[in-house]
Amino acid sequence: MAPRLSGKLSQLSQSLGLWDIPVTLPQISLRNFGIRSLNPPKPSRFNNHPGLPVLESTSTAALRRKANSLPLRTGAIGIKKGMTAIFDTETGKRIPCTVLQLDRVEVVSHKTREKHGYYAVQVGAGWKHPSNMPNSLLGHFSAQGLSPKRHVFEFRVKDESGLLPVGESIPASWFQEGQYVDARSNTKGKGFAGVMKRHGFHGQDRSHGVSLTHRSMGSAGPSQGGGSRVYPGKKMAGNMGNTQNTVQNLKILKVDAESGIVVVSGAVSGPKGCVVRIQDAIKKPWPEVTMADASATASATTA
Repeated sequence: MAPRLSGKLSQLSQSLGLWDIPVTLPQISLRNFGIRSLNPPKPSRFNNHPGLPVLESTSTAALRRKANSLPLRTGAIGIKKGMTAIFDTETGKRIPCTVLQLDRVEVVSHKTREKHGYYAVQVGAGWKHPSNMPNSLLGHFSAQGLSPKRHVFEFRVKDESGLLPVGESIPASWFQEGQYVDARSNTKGKGFAGVMKRHGFHGQDRSHGVSLTHRSMGSAGPSQGGGSRVYPGKKMAGNMGNTQNTVQNLKILKVDAESGIVVVSGAVSGPKGCVVRIQDAIKKPWPEVTMADASATASATTA
């Protein structure tokens, strides 16, 4: 509550006209609090251009930036059966290749932009006994009217045109001979390995005072000047292999729709019997096939 003047003082101020005198308050400089950057950004002729796009951090902008690198179609789940070779009579070359087999690959569900924030197709392959599955997954498959699947993965697609109907089968003829695909699988697990085998360290000297540590890594980090700690990501001995690896731009050499066989050139990571996810290569032109033709082919193969 603002203070009030007494009756006599208020009458005196009104008689003298003190209310009409403008009062100038001293200007108080506001102090800017915060942490000042030690390395402020400097103008550059490379990032100061009127034609550069404005960086955005929204989910819609992220999908717009990723639209050109997302495949138009879903992929498939295959099982690595082994490697062989194909002899090309025209060029006289022996082409090493990997044999992948598709086992009852079906569309399980969808991921949409409105509900999940992106477009994806959930694909299942194989079969698994219901007694070996949790009730949550059994309910998920039964709601779609499908048998329990052993392997379930998602494949990102560009927009809603790449969402196949739930329950539709994806045969080996989904891929064309001559097109390129990306194969994603887990590498062979090699257990605990030292730094020489895991990261290619050359080891330490065999003399000059080195004893019993010829294959060890040596120093793990700096002392007081570097914080007296080991930096994150330091290459050390540990579990080697069993990590996801993607082999890009593999050419499809043969497709056998009846047996569900897809033969790709080159090697695919992982041992025999591992799960391989194959999808249209993002660094090659998309295969010349429409989604309507692909759905008709899948339906005809299922029938």
